[in-house]
Amino acid sequence: MTAPSEAYWLDQLQEDGYCIIPQLVAEQQIAALDADLEGAFAQAPLGKGDFYGYRTKRFGSLLRRSKVAGDLVLQPLVLSLARSILGSACDRIQLNVAQAIAINPGEIEQFPHCDQDMWAGRKGDHEYLLNVIWPLTEFTEENGATRIYPGTHKQAIESLDQLDDPIVAECGPGDAICFLGSTVHGAGPNQTEDVRRGVVIGYSLGWLKPYENLWLAYPPAVAKEFSPELAELAGYVQHRPNLGNFEGQCPSVLLSDKVPEFPQATDGLRPDQKEAVREFAKTRRGGR
Repeated sequence: MTAPSEAYWLDQLQEDGYCIIPQLVAEQQIAALDADLEGAFAQAPLGKGDFYGYRTKRFGSLLRRSKVAGDLVLQPLVLSLARSILGSACDRIQLNVAQAIAINPGEIEQFPHCDQDMWAGRKGDHEYLLNVIWPLTEFTEENGATRIYPGTHKQAIESLDQLDDPIVAECGPGDAICFLGSTVHGAGPNQTEDVRRGVVIGYSLGWLKPYENLWLAYPPAVAKEFSPELAELAGYVQHRPNLGNFEGQCPSVLLSDKVPEFPQATDGLRPDQKEAVREFAKTRRGGR
């Protein structure tokens, strides 16, 4: 049986606000990630606050905790979907978050919300974010599987009373739960005796301030070990024109073996901007 095409999943995201891609990666890969994170899950404290949850553990910086996390960030289909959803509104996308979540027994249902609400900009003109949840354990209705409200990305939700019944994203390791930043969702209550674990990897417009402070999570000494594409997603690249530069240069200069004390400020413009500036400068230099 032929696997659905990228266009199929893109249509689902745009129509319903979410999609669940079955067995996108091998279960063994997810098991390796879970094993890499075992120590961090054991040490991380329970959360504080009604939104994060008092019976839920959360921690970030996954790219320095497990190489498998970096492989998930670069998963080709997911990355292509993120660029298709977000690319019309930015020069390049960025990693917004790579976070592990463990919902412990007794946790209540999370407040239904849209992740794009962390930014105060005008909504509705374009998407801000694509999130992907990768289950580390089975997600069931009883243990707190994510609840998603289909179609809410096309609605102006001002009250929880406006929400219809959600779908429960029941799935397992290897599956990918994808949803837009404009789609209302929230974790369900864990009514079992087992911990529900997963990781969320999110991609956002490259000109936004990300949820996770990437340069603190992955300082140059850590990011030097990343592939160039992963380093760019983790913030070591400019968003043209010149946004996010270091001393007037692309911040990737910080990943080189020898960082100059005074880097040479160098234009980081889009091609159309570069051409317009070049023509303007030529006239001011007398055509030379």
